[in-house]
Parts: sequence; C-alpha cells; structure tokens
Amino acid sequence: QVQVVESGGGTVQAGGSLQLSCVTSGRLFTTYIMGWFRQAPGKEREFVAAIGLSGRRTYYGDSVKGRFTISRDNAKSTMFLQMNSLEPEDTAVYYCAAARGGVGLEKYPATYQYWGQGTQVTVSS
Repeated sequence: QVQVVESGGGTVQAGGSLQLSCVTSGRLFTTYIMGWFRQAPGKEREFVAAIGLSGRRTYYGDSVKGRFTISRDNAKSTMFLQMNSLEPEDTAVYYCAAARGGVGLEKYPATYQYWGQGTQVTVSS
C-alpha cells in the first residue's frame, strides 16, 4: 500500500504565502501523476493542481492560476505546492494524491488511487 503524506499547512494572513509538501512511500514516485485537491466545509472536493511524471506538464484549477505553483523533485519523491497571494477563499483541507495512469484525466479525483490525510490551510482576512 502506498502511503501519501502532506505537510506544510497552517494559518496565514491574506496576501501571504505557504508551501505544502507531499511525499510518497516506496520507490515508484516517478511513475505517479501527482495532484493537489482541496475541500472546504460544506463544499465538494476541488481540483487545485496536477503535475506529470517528469514535471514538465502542469495543470491548474481556474481559481489558483497565477498564484499557485506545483513542482516535483523525483530524486526526493516529493511534490510541492507553492501558494502565493493567498485569499480567505483558499481556506480548506488540502489533499495530496497519486495516480498510476490517467493522462488527460488529472483534474478528476477518481483518477487517483492514493490519497493523503490532508493538511489544513487557513487564510485569515
């Protein structure tokens, strides 16, 4: 069973920045499409960003384009989400997910087989 662990959440004022990290267990990190999703109370899980196997291809949800940057370090089996210009609307639990396959379907939660427990991000106004 692949374990996925997020870190880096916290509380920040509007306009501030946070960086989330995600690591996976095992040695197959380079075979996973990686993604970030978020879920606010009372709302559905929302696609935030995804990154292809090599890191060259990235995808973003409309609400975070231009503010968030996804990246990965395959040598360290780690993925990052740099979040800048944070807004109160970004407050949510952020989930890291890993997918084997699913090219072209990166925006859909059902594509991902492995999920982390989530990390809380709170943006105060």
